[in-house]
Amino acid sequence: MLREHSGWVALVVVVLVVLVLLGVAGWAGMRGSRSAGAHRGRRWGRRPHRNDFRPEGTVSETPTRRAAIIINPTKFDDLPAVKRQITEESAALGWAAPLFLETTQKDVGQGQTRQALQQEVDLVCPLGGDGTVRAVAEALVGSDTPIGLLPGGTGNLLARNLDLPVDDLGDALRVALTGQNKRVDVGRLTIDQSGEHERPAQHIFLVMAGLGFDAAIMADAPEGLKAKVGPAAYVVSGAKNLRGAQFKVRVKIDDQEEFSRRARTVVIGNCGKLLGGLVLMPEAEVDDGLLDTVVLSPKGVVGWAAVAARIASKKRSGHERVDHHTSETVRVRADRPQEVQIDGDTLGKARAIAAEIVPGALVVRVGSPT
Repeated sequence: MLREHSGWVALVVVVLVVLVLLGVAGWAGMRGSRSAGAHRGRRWGRRPHRNDFRPEGTVSETPTRRAAIIINPTKFDDLPAVKRQITEESAALGWAAPLFLETTQKDVGQGQTRQALQQEVDLVCPLGGDGTVRAVAEALVGSDTPIGLLPGGTGNLLARNLDLPVDDLGDALRVALTGQNKRVDVGRLTIDQSGEHERPAQHIFLVMAGLGFDAAIMADAPEGLKAKVGPAAYVVSGAKNLRGAQFKVRVKIDDQEEFSRRARTVVIGNCGKLLGGLVLMPEAEVDDGLLDTVVLSPKGVVGWAAVAARIASKKRSGHERVDHHTSETVRVRADRPQEVQIDGDTLGKARAIAAEIVPGALVVRVGSPT
């Protein structure tokens, strides 16, 4: 009976798994956005300016506060209209005309953010997909300048985890300009392609990083198909990778004894909410000083169906195919190179990754619109 219906069962499972696992991408990488660079070193804890803790909805003591808007121009059909709306609403809330900086293929947000900081803006707002958000955040990590999250992509996953507006630019802008500050954690991921590199690359992530199946789906989705059908391209890629072989991983959680698993994917999260209300990591909080790690070990279509059902149930533990851990650090070494992604950006294959939490490293503007 199962064999007779294996075609539609596989399709349903693929859709479920893609929605769950690729929610971490927010499909923001569809334009090829990729953030480069690394942040190493200290933990951060300086207090933001006193104006940043003003009651929600009030205007700053200084009427000339200015925001920088870092825009991915490929996301908008009528960019002048978007800029005009932001300028008018900023003026209505007592802010100066914004500094607009556009991203490019070579610089997806970091350079523009550094330029904005040099001009001493009071707020930096990425307006693009999740890749743009991560690039801007990487340049802001360790500073007191807050990031304001404006909806410009499909995912907007950090905003969703902070219960910020994701469907209306005006509402999101009002939160960014009149809200309060909240310090959140970021994850720092070290990627060692060979497993023996002396200076492995480092990146930050805001939502999730993955090794294995989830990253392979993103890497294999054809660019031409993504341009034509959007997120549905990942279903095609998911079907291609669904029956792939498991790989062996050795995982070390904090100072605990290392353990081994046969896995299809390992996901490390700073927060756990995905698209469609799905929650991959039920206990993950963006400011708890901890990372959540999920090791998924399904076997075949039936195994993926069990994993999808388990994730949909929001239960944290007690399933042989879903291994969940909480820690400050995690190290994963695979027996052969696997695709790696961070917040939806694919970074190629690696044998080993390591992640650590950096508590309170990023200031985010939160609150309800007035």
